[in-house]
Amino acid sequence: MATKGNPGDNRTRNSVSMFIVAGFCCFFYLLGAWQRSGAGKGDSIALEMTKQAEDCSIFSNLEFETHHGDKMGQADDSKFEVKIFKPCDDSYIDYTPCQEQMRAMTFPRENMNYRERHCPPEAEKLHCLIPAPKGYVTPFQWPKSRDYVPYANAPHKSLTVEKAVQNWVQYEGDVFRFPGGGTQFPQGADAYIEQLASVIPMDNGTVRTALDTGCGVASWGAYLFKKNVVAMSFAPRDSHEAQVQFALERGVPAVIGVLGTIKLPYPSRAFDMAHCSRCLIPWGGNDGMYMMEVDRVLRPGGYWILSGPPINWRNNYQAWERPKEELEQEQKKIEEIAQLLCWEKTHEKGEIAIWRKRINNMDCKERDTATMCKSTYVNDVWYKKLEVCITPYPETLSSDEVAGGKLKPFPERLNTVPPRIAGDEFPGVSVDAFQEDNKMWQKSVEAYKRINKLLDSGRYRNIMDMNAGLGSFAAALESPKLWVMNVMPTIAERDTLGVIFERGFIGIYHDWCEAFSTYPRTYDLIHASGVFSLYKDKCNAEDILLEMDRILRPEGAVIIRDHADVLNKVKRIASGMRWNMKMVDHEEGPRVAQKVLFAVKRYWVAGEKGTTPAG
Repeated sequence: MATKGNPGDNRTRNSVSMFIVAGFCCFFYLLGAWQRSGAGKGDSIALEMTKQAEDCSIFSNLEFETHHGDKMGQADDSKFEVKIFKPCDDSYIDYTPCQEQMRAMTFPRENMNYRERHCPPEAEKLHCLIPAPKGYVTPFQWPKSRDYVPYANAPHKSLTVEKAVQNWVQYEGDVFRFPGGGTQFPQGADAYIEQLASVIPMDNGTVRTALDTGCGVASWGAYLFKKNVVAMSFAPRDSHEAQVQFALERGVPAVIGVLGTIKLPYPSRAFDMAHCSRCLIPWGGNDGMYMMEVDRVLRPGGYWILSGPPINWRNNYQAWERPKEELEQEQKKIEEIAQLLCWEKTHEKGEIAIWRKRINNMDCKERDTATMCKSTYVNDVWYKKLEVCITPYPETLSSDEVAGGKLKPFPERLNTVPPRIAGDEFPGVSVDAFQEDNKMWQKSVEAYKRINKLLDSGRYRNIMDMNAGLGSFAAALESPKLWVMNVMPTIAERDTLGVIFERGFIGIYHDWCEAFSTYPRTYDLIHASGVFSLYKDKCNAEDILLEMDRILRPEGAVIIRDHADVLNKVKRIASGMRWNMKMVDHEEGPRVAQKVLFAVKRYWVAGEKGTTPAG
C-alpha cells in the first residue's frame, strides 16, 4: 500500500516517475508492483523496479505520439500557459458539492427535500483539487475489501458506536472491519440472503440487478456478489456519517441518494429486485407515491422485499416502541397500495415480506381504478417531481407474455440482443448495430489492456463509464474482480440506459455539468468516451475534469477517448492537476481522428506543499 510517513517512500515515488519517460505502460506495471510491495521499504523497491523496467517493452508495436499534424488539429502545448490547480483547504477532504450539509439545511425538511441534490451555483464552485486525508492508502483488493477498510481512508468512527450491537462495522487497530451484519440481519447478510433466496430465484441468473433503498454500509449488496447479483445501493448523506463512503471503500456500488420529492435517476423496468431493510421510507404515506416509484423501476416479474417495521407488528410493536394501532394501519396501507399496483404477495415470515410484480397487466383489474402516469416518456426523470400515478406496462398480446420482453438469465443476457433493441425501441440502433458496438468495444478494451497491464489484475474494482452508450465497454470488461457504474448523460442523443440494465449491468442518469452523487476518492478507474465533445457547448471542461479528479482515488487511472483537438485542450487543463499523462493513437491506427489519453492521478495528501505540473 502507498502510505506517507517514511522518507524512503518519497524516493520510491521519484523512482517511479523516472520510468514514465521510458514508456507510459511501464509506469502502470511498475506502479502496480510498488503498490503490492507495501510501503516503507525505500530504495530497495526502486532498485527492483529498475530491473523490471529493463525488460519493459510493451510499447514495441505501438507509437506514443499521434500523427495527426497541425493541420488536423494537433496543438503545440508550449504556446499555452498551464494553469496550476492548488489543493483545496483540508476541510474539504470529504466534500460532496451537491449534498453539502450547510446548503442542505436551507431547504425544507418535508419529504426529505433537504437531503436531495442541491448543487452550488456557478459562483460558489470550487476550482481546486480535493486532498486525500493524511495516511491515505490504496484500498484492499476484492474480496478482502468487502470486510476491511483502512481507517485512514475514511476516518469516521461514529457508526462503530451507533450501530455497535447491530454488527455494521467495528474499529480494529488501523482498519474498520465489516462483519456483514445489519439492523435487520445481525447474524449476517449471508444467512439473510439465503433466506430470501429460498423464495426469490437468485441462484440461476434470473435475478441479476437489485436496488437497495436506504442501504447503510451496503452489506446486503456486498454479499449479493456471491450470488452474481449486482446491487445499486443508495442512502442519504445524513447523521449516519460516511455510510455510502464506506460502501464504496469496500468495493460495493453505491450513491448518495434519497427517495424524497424527485424521481429516482434510473429508467423504468430496470431492476429485477428491490429491497428495503428498515430503510425508514414511509411506504404507506403520500398516497403510495414511493411504492409507485419502486413499481416504475421494477421489471415485470420483479420482486420487492420489505424487511422490518411494520411487518410482523403483532409480535414486535413493544420492541419497536411504537403503538400497535399505528403499525397495523401502516401495514394495511402498504398492502392496499401493493394490491393497487397489482403486486402479488408471495411470502411473509417473521419480519420479511416479499411481493412480486406481475409480468403484465392482463389480470390487473385493480389498475383500472388507479391514476396512470401521463408522461410521454417514462424515463424523463432527471429532477422531475414524483407523481401519485402508476407507470403503464408495455402492451402484451397474451397472459403469459412478459411486458417489455423476457430476459435471458445472466450471464447469457450479457451479449443477447436486449428486448428494447429487438423491439425497435431506438430508431437507428438495430440488432446489427448492437453487435457491431460489442465487437468495437471488445477491440478497444483489448487495446487498453495492452497499455494498462493492471486492467485485469484486480487493481481497479470501482470503475465508471461516464458515457456508457449500450454498455459494451462494461461488457468487454465483465469480471468478478470489478463492477462498472454506467452513466447515461442526460443530454445524450439516445437514452439507452434501459438497454444497459437489460444486459445485466447497473447505471444511472447524470448531467456532467454538475457534481456526481458520491464522495471523493471513490473510483479506481474512470472511462470517458466522447464526453468532452458532448459537453463542449454545455459547460466548462475544467469543471468536468475537476470533478473527475475529485471522485478518482490517488493513483487511480483515467482513459479519455475523443477527437484530437478536444483531447489536446483536455490535456492542457489536466497538466495542472497532478496527473501523469500520455496520448496515443486510436487502436485502428494514426489516421483515425479519435485519439486516446491515458492518465494516472499522482499520490498526494492533505498538508503537502507544492507540486510540479504533470506531463
